[in-house]
Amino acid sequence: QVQLVESGGGLVQPGGSLRLSCAGSGFTFSLAAMSWYRQAPGKERELVATITRGGGRTNYADSVKGRFTISRDDAKNTVYLQMNSLKPEDTAVYYCKAVRVLGFESWGQGTQVTVSS
Repeated sequence: QVQLVESGGGLVQPGGSLRLSCAGSGFTFSLAAMSWYRQAPGKERELVATITRGGGRTNYADSVKGRFTISRDDAKNTVYLQMNSLKPEDTAVYYCKAVRVLGFESWGQGTQVTVSS
């Protein structure tokens, strides 16, 4: 059974940092492209960052470029999102997504990030 479990969310002050983790199981993690999405209250889910299998390429939403970094550790079946210089507008539920062979997609349950003083 494919499973993605996010962790690392929480409450942080503006300007602070958090590192999100997403652990995958039930599939060949190293062959999956991984992404982070977020959804704020009343807004549509939006793509935050992606990393290709093997980690050779990454892409970011303009709103997080220079502040967020996506990375992966295939030995640990885990993808990370390092978030620095956090802003109140980064407040959202953050989800990871795996795109596996043949295009099958799987989502995690999400982790809440709240940026507030």
